[in-house]
Amino acid sequence: MDIKAFLDQDEKKDLLRLLTAGSVDDGKSTLIGRLLFDSKRLYEDQLAALERDSKRVGHAGEDIDYALLLDGLKAEREQGITIDVAYRYFSTNKRKFIIADTPGHEQYTRNMVTGASTANLAIILIDATKGVITQTRRHTFLVSLLGIKHVVLAVNKMDLVDFDQQVFDDICEDYKNFVTQLDIPDVNFIPLSALKGDNVVERSDRMSWYKGKSMLEFLESVHISSDRNFDDFRYPVQYVLRPDRDFRGFSSRIASGVVRKGEEIMVLPSKKKSTIKSITTYDGELDEAFPPQAVTITLDDEIDISRGDMIVYPDNLPRVERHFEAMLVWMDEKPMDPSTQFFIKHANNTTKTRIDKIKYKVDVNTLQKSEIDFFELNEIGRVVFTTNKPIYFDPYKKNKNTGAFVLIHPVTNNTVAVGMIIDKLSADDLPSKISDKHREQIKRGEGLISTDEYQKRYNQKGATIWVTGLHGSGKNEFAFSLEKQLFDMGATVVLLDGSSIRSGLSKELDYSPTDRAEHLRRVAEVSRLLNDQGIITICSFISPDAAIRQQVTEIIGEERFHLCFMDASLDYCKNNKPDLYKDEKVKYVPGVDLPFETPANAALTLDPALNGKNPETVIQYLREQKIFPLL
Repeated sequence: MDIKAFLDQDEKKDLLRLLTAGSVDDGKSTLIGRLLFDSKRLYEDQLAALERDSKRVGHAGEDIDYALLLDGLKAEREQGITIDVAYRYFSTNKRKFIIADTPGHEQYTRNMVTGASTANLAIILIDATKGVITQTRRHTFLVSLLGIKHVVLAVNKMDLVDFDQQVFDDICEDYKNFVTQLDIPDVNFIPLSALKGDNVVERSDRMSWYKGKSMLEFLESVHISSDRNFDDFRYPVQYVLRPDRDFRGFSSRIASGVVRKGEEIMVLPSKKKSTIKSITTYDGELDEAFPPQAVTITLDDEIDISRGDMIVYPDNLPRVERHFEAMLVWMDEKPMDPSTQFFIKHANNTTKTRIDKIKYKVDVNTLQKSEIDFFELNEIGRVVFTTNKPIYFDPYKKNKNTGAFVLIHPVTNNTVAVGMIIDKLSADDLPSKISDKHREQIKRGEGLISTDEYQKRYNQKGATIWVTGLHGSGKNEFAFSLEKQLFDMGATVVLLDGSSIRSGLSKELDYSPTDRAEHLRRVAEVSRLLNDQGIITICSFISPDAAIRQQVTEIIGEERFHLCFMDASLDYCKNNKPDLYKDEKVKYVPGVDLPFETPANAALTLDPALNGKNPETVIQYLREQKIFPLL
């Protein structure tokens, strides 16, 4: 066979991704090392290094320590355990393999989840001298959670129990009783000795009672192609390809299903339809394509499609929802803050999401469920999510590619969790449902969002900046400038001024002292409501009467009310706004036919000649008072 024919044949081999899991010192790394060694897939320099390292740092006595082929970290070699996920690639005449050697410790659950996320098959090792233990159940649960359909229970170290069939049968029976609780359709059992090589590559003469395949024979023959979802066409657009003005294609990897040239498709979220014009790859055009092929699709019509949109068949749509439940694995060193709005990356789509409810945490060792308020590192549980915009998904059990997602912290940009979508929420479970506790709060007139939650979200305290001064003193110019600067700094702020309030809320009131008092009372009530929701308000009103200003203070609350006095003389105001003061028919003008009582207790007194700097003076005051920013 020439080299080209060999490479062509090698290219056509299918790929099996598998992981090994088990308790500490069950022999995971040894098994993989033995597979590599006995299948003669090691180079001479690797063999020489293995023999040398076995004598120097090995844990197999006089035998070769095959685990050293996998345990590359210094800490792993010193302790004889696996800490991080180690990946190894090898191939035989029948199949290619990528093996993930995952750690057994509970503290490395997230590492195992990472290794298992792309696996087709899991080898779970059991020490024949110990039988089914807590770690065995934990790893099986994780394998089930991640939707791996094929499991091999490898009962290792049979040489230490004299290759006793009864020991093997008892372990298999114990494991079957446990695994029936979980959704794993294909479970197989192989007795072996990884250190001695029994039933690893060749069938062992020392276990003649075992009639099944060796480990390598099983791995070469296990059928996985039907595990892929060929029924539901899902094409999450990754890139819009425009090499020139005559070509516009949409590039991505097919997540599931089969796409054919000439078929009618629908684009989500727009729901516009078109027909597949061509399916293009590097090697040319295809009549049809299927997962996991990466292709570029062109359409007959010019439809607006962007990264994150999904192309599907009109008669086979995914869920299009904002509310859903998922199993979540927390992977961050820092505990979860449920009030954080995380980014959710799903397929090629990214949006913000909130955690509405943690239904329960699963103890990965006992499978018991318990109520918690937040997750810590390696914890797993069932969670209710609401996204800012709809996402297009299938339940994870039906379609891994469109049912999986990651959560990203909005500040650190760290991937903090991975999730597997269970399904959309039923109508009874939607997050708008109000609990009995919340109903009692509502009856008492209490909001469901605490002051602390508002402060954490907005990074500020609700407060009122009340600006008083004569007409023409420059208070409006100052108020609008202050609003803009605070907004640019990230504050959540609302400006209330005489023109906007009198055009609506106080439309029927005049400028008499009685109506002016009612006008300002209404402004104070609105400001209080906004402050209650964590918002900073800027109120720009003449408010000439000290008694009315005191009434406003009491309505808003003294701890929230901050009075700023724009100290402008009447002559300054007349020069600044001459039209009002020249019109002798205008009545109830403070400073002219109504008294203006200068505030004696203003938090800040401002000079209108310094209006370019006055906003920064108030912003510095807000910093010192720890109103904004809080942090």
